[in-house]
Amino acid sequence: MARQIVFTPKAAKPPPSYSQAVKAAGLVFVSGTAPTDPATGAIKGTTIQEQTRQCLSNIQAILEAAGSSLDKIVSVTVVLAEEDDFPGMNEEWLKWFPSDPPARQGAKLPARIPGLKVSIAAIAEA
Repeated sequence: MARQIVFTPKAAKPPPSYSQAVKAAGLVFVSGTAPTDPATGAIKGTTIQEQTRQCLSNIQAILEAAGSSLDKIVSVTVVLAEEDDFPGMNEEWLKWFPSDPPARQGAKLPARIPGLKVSIAAIAEA
């Protein structure tokens, strides 16, 4: 399988320095995805639950554009601006992955972006 860049207007447009996702080796590598509204380019939501929901909605659109889906995610990295937001993020997460969730790791956001509470990257089967 040749390396393929994945893009969909149904998800937040990434900056020019990286792609929404890359499909290669039977996998889809979704870049860190912010809770950005695809229509406006603005961060959507003020709570961690709303922002987690928007991140996952963007990831869902990207995976579908790649011919994959949320249920094919094998691993994710969740990056939070504040550790205290973990319970709220996890609350929304469980609505999307109520059983057999993917492997997951967490990190703290290294830079402050006004209003940004979470970013999520994912790896899924193609």
